[in-house]
Amino acid sequence: MSNSRPVVIGVTGGSGSGKTTVSREIIERLKGESVVMIPQDAYYKDQGDKSMTQRVATNYDHPDSLDNDLLIAQLKQLLQRETIEQPTYDYAAHTRSDKTVTVAAADVIIVEGVLLFTEPELRDMLDIKVYVDTDDDLRFIRRMQRDIVERGRTTESVVNQYLATVKPMYHQFVEPTKRYADIILPEGGANVVGIGMLEAQIRAILDLHK
Repeated sequence: MSNSRPVVIGVTGGSGSGKTTVSREIIERLKGESVVMIPQDAYYKDQGDKSMTQRVATNYDHPDSLDNDLLIAQLKQLLQRETIEQPTYDYAAHTRSDKTVTVAAADVIIVEGVLLFTEPELRDMLDIKVYVDTDDDLRFIRRMQRDIVERGRTTESVVNQYLATVKPMYHQFVEPTKRYADIILPEGGANVVGIGMLEAQIRAILDLHK
């Protein structure tokens, strides 16, 4: 691990676009380098003071649902080569868990999240900004599979949430941030050529820091 400033890569796109797949593929390709990944959705605001009814009604696709102040503060710590205690979110309880994840400093920091480019201060901290652009229907299918399998949701609840908040919030907040991207990556993890070009760019930056 070098002593220079870490490289920060931001990966965004609509829910189910393949952001996490792309981020993990980059980490896999950068084996031998010092790399960590920070998911923005670990930073949903704590709702411990709310009733379950209020928690369930939360619009998780609106920027106000996120504690970006904490994310920015912890990202600054990582840039100073400090270890952080990343929060975790309990999707079943709809609030922040009391458990944290210890994340050590690294040369490459990958931050991924749906609303990553909506916060100017956070956006300005990113050295490379990647927008994963995937067809709406495919994103919806992926989201449904994930929410049912990983988050214990019903098909009806996933459909209702998608129509009520996910789709309109995507068009209001997410898609407009495409203009901030340095790289637009169609089809997510299936775009082998695009990921290869991204890998080459990251390695070029790392070489300059050595």
